[in-house]
Amino acid sequence: MQTKTIEEYRLNQDPDLPDCLQSPNRLFWKKDGISKISPDCKDVFKHLSDQPFLSPLIKEGEERRPLRVGAVFSGGQAAGGHNVLSGLYDALKQFHSESRLFGFLNGPGGLIKGEYEEITEERINRYRNLGGFDMIGSGRTKIETSDQFQKSEKVIRDADLDGLVIIGGDDSNTNAALLAEYFLEQGVKTRVIGVPKTIDGDLKNADIETSFGFDTATKTYSASIGNILRDSLSAKKYWFFIKLMGRAASHIACECALQTHPNLTLIGEEIAKDNRSFQDLVEEIADLVELRAKNGKNYGAVLIPEGVIEFIPEFQSMIQELNRSSDSLSEKSEHCLKELPKFIQDQLLLDRDPHGNVKVSQIETERLFIEAVKEKLAQRKSDVKFNAQPIFCGYEGRSCLPSIFDSNYCYALGHVAASLINANQTGYMAAIQNLQANVRKWQAAAIPLTSMIHMEERKGKMKPVIEKALVELDGPVFSRLSAERENWKSRDDFLYPGPIQFFGPEDLTHQTTLTLQLTPAKVLETK
Repeated sequence: MQTKTIEEYRLNQDPDLPDCLQSPNRLFWKKDGISKISPDCKDVFKHLSDQPFLSPLIKEGEERRPLRVGAVFSGGQAAGGHNVLSGLYDALKQFHSESRLFGFLNGPGGLIKGEYEEITEERINRYRNLGGFDMIGSGRTKIETSDQFQKSEKVIRDADLDGLVIIGGDDSNTNAALLAEYFLEQGVKTRVIGVPKTIDGDLKNADIETSFGFDTATKTYSASIGNILRDSLSAKKYWFFIKLMGRAASHIACECALQTHPNLTLIGEEIAKDNRSFQDLVEEIADLVELRAKNGKNYGAVLIPEGVIEFIPEFQSMIQELNRSSDSLSEKSEHCLKELPKFIQDQLLLDRDPHGNVKVSQIETERLFIEAVKEKLAQRKSDVKFNAQPIFCGYEGRSCLPSIFDSNYCYALGHVAASLINANQTGYMAAIQNLQANVRKWQAAAIPLTSMIHMEERKGKMKPVIEKALVELDGPVFSRLSAERENWKSRDDFLYPGPIQFFGPEDLTHQTTLTLQLTPAKVLETK
């Protein structure tokens, strides 16, 4: 007997929309304060400097013209991307039945090469509420050179696009700002709008409450971590060292720790602030292993952000030098490198990411800590039993079925992006605020991309980039973790969140992350 899958049910569920987006034809935009651009960025963004923030204005609609809009997924996957396209498509069709949406294939490379396909109703209906970016694919090509900008311009002109929506993280949205500026300079009519995407949770600020994908990823990881903790408590013989995605910031580790209560969670930002060395951390973990062993507990779990190695002072200096050149390390960095296990040395010295930097995400820090703790316990002549298992929670959180929150959030973001293009706005990030409230009370907003950008060194040159948001050590999320974690060391205070729920009572299906619940909301009034 053939039974329906959750995926089939999800395809037929309609996302909820905020009240302000219920009738796209009645949504207009008003100025809501002037943004300030970093002084050293003004020469880069001459046309986009001092843009106003925009908030929604609901009034009687007027006849709208058909629009031609392109969309591109940029960077790694995050659950909910297909609903951004669904919301974009539905809003465009409500503006005018002859509006058309096109998807650039396999990321920004498709924009440069002119590879795109029309997204029809039949096609969009096969992907509503589903995970992944496979409808049109994604990629990590950066539009940087004059040739790439010129090719993109030709493709945009030939396609006669009124708007381009770039769905990506901090680097991708920096590209969106640069493209918006370039198109204005060249007299191209195409308006460029960014959408905040990254599971890492580091694309946020006072105006962007969260990036899409973070909710789904942390719930997926927390479910797995809860299962692992249950296994640890059941078998009572394994230590699990669990590495979590989140290269530049420890937001995922913070959220998953609050959801599951592991015995120890490393937070990169805290390590950097306290100037703690690798050996300091190894000592702490070894102390914890011995503490629990004295209580008959030869088991436990440690959460490790994948980017933690960049926060450890001696590693940070070494990696910065490696990013410049692996042929001319200082004596201190050379010693640091040679002290590492051979498999870690290889991971540091081999492939580089698109920015020319060490691929920190591929460094098996969970295995590094296991080996170092084993060595430390041996040095102490400790007789504790230490059977450690390395785990990596990563790709399974990027393309899974989006949570109800991310489904609704992304569908709303698509509507905002469409409305901004219809209003002839460019250089903005589509935003939804008041996310802790019921969906109907969420508020739309438009944030100037330039308000988030500063100059940063990349490949030895100063370039404009959107600043990543790190864990705030004086903020409410870390404060909650800091207040509770000491009790988790010796006690088995484990929590088991279970899988993401799509059906049932709303207080279960519509839960938001603790990170979002603890973060003060910014509410805009809709008039």
